[in-house]
Amino acid sequence: MNQQTLNAPFTVEGKGLHSGLEIKATFLPAPENTGYIFRRIDLEGNPEIKALAENVVDTTRGTVIGNGDVKVSTIEHSMAALYAAGIDNCIIELNAPEMPILDGSAIIYVENIRKVGIKEQEADKDFYIIKQKQSVKDEETGSVITVYPDDNFSVQAMVEYNSPILPNQFATLDELSDFPTEIASARTFVFVREIEALLDYGLIKGGDLDNAIVIYDKEVDQERIDHICDIVGVPHMQLDKLGYINPKPLKWDNEPARHKLMDVLGDLALIGRPLKGRVVAVRPGHTINSKFTRMLRKEVRHMEIQSPVYDPNLAPVIDVNGIRSMLPHRYPFLLIDKVIEIDRKHCVAVKNVTVNEPFFVGHFPQEPVMPGVLQVEAMAQAAGVLVLNFLEEPERYSTYFLKIDNVKFRQKVVPGNTLLLNVALTTPIRRGCAIVKGYAFVGEKIVCEAEFMAQIIKNK
Repeated sequence: MNQQTLNAPFTVEGKGLHSGLEIKATFLPAPENTGYIFRRIDLEGNPEIKALAENVVDTTRGTVIGNGDVKVSTIEHSMAALYAAGIDNCIIELNAPEMPILDGSAIIYVENIRKVGIKEQEADKDFYIIKQKQSVKDEETGSVITVYPDDNFSVQAMVEYNSPILPNQFATLDELSDFPTEIASARTFVFVREIEALLDYGLIKGGDLDNAIVIYDKEVDQERIDHICDIVGVPHMQLDKLGYINPKPLKWDNEPARHKLMDVLGDLALIGRPLKGRVVAVRPGHTINSKFTRMLRKEVRHMEIQSPVYDPNLAPVIDVNGIRSMLPHRYPFLLIDKVIEIDRKHCVAVKNVTVNEPFFVGHFPQEPVMPGVLQVEAMAQAAGVLVLNFLEEPERYSTYFLKIDNVKFRQKVVPGNTLLLNVALTTPIRRGCAIVKGYAFVGEKIVCEAEFMAQIIKNK
């Protein structure tokens, strides 16, 4: 899959939930590998903040990112909409320290994305694949977020409140394509008993019954209700029974749980790469969401590239006979056994390293180690399959090294290792020359990497 951006800009306007300011936010297409960037055009120099987990500076009733003194808050709804749409690169220009709350959901962002369309880019989409269960827990609140390996991406959210109106609720999103219809319209919510404290904290200055679900779950005397109405700037109301006090009915019985799932999705966008895995969030909130995304983001930052997923039970895409039909190499110099992934840009091949390899006789008799040059040669053979596979009559062509650069050997390769060779074109093939970046893995560790240029020549 390729990276994506917006096909054209769009603008949304509205007040900020916490600041009460009138805000204008413009979403712009962005080049490949940009990610999500917020640009404060109301400040001198138009400072930018990358929407990444390490830049989160506050999680009180919303996700706030910052760069020095420059901050942007309440970004989670816009992030959820971009992430669910599969948009990898976008610049958001805004004239205030927070995003507009709009109707309290993400549906307006979704509608605008649909209206302007999505543009596919040349660069590959770089997924972060979950390969083992990982979990973050807050012992004080009981919040837990766990991610499990899965071929696709999905989210489950379970909320629990000590409330007769909002007891346990559950929401799930099995396919990102369902986000516009199943999650995007879910509005943020607040309890009446929380409003005074939030206002004292300088928050929800722009909150009203049009952009939030308000839950009355604990009786409050009329004088205090009148006081809250005066602060918020709405007419006095008589609350005769517990329940939801919004003029608009709930869109779903579990709308609060769906909104919490939206928040989880928006915060997951700050990992910086689309995720493949199943996320289960119990009692989620922006604080635990941030801890979870920081954990995964730390792994992403320290991992140049993930090792390919290898299931030896699956049939190869190209077996050794297919490889022999394309490459001229034979024993003892055919150094790949099968191909498990291939497209026009990349190839993953497997080399099973056994003690019977002829080079182990002299390299070295007492400590058998696969020569580094043969690891590079194995990557080159995988690259040969990559460039020849889509040619007519590939057996009539050969590939030859023109140069090798930036070779690094990080760990020994010994008998019993399974070498995963991941090679990818860094530029389109021009004039019969292919420029390739290759990595060799044993397990999850890179053992060798190299950049090389090869020429494709028709055999005489």
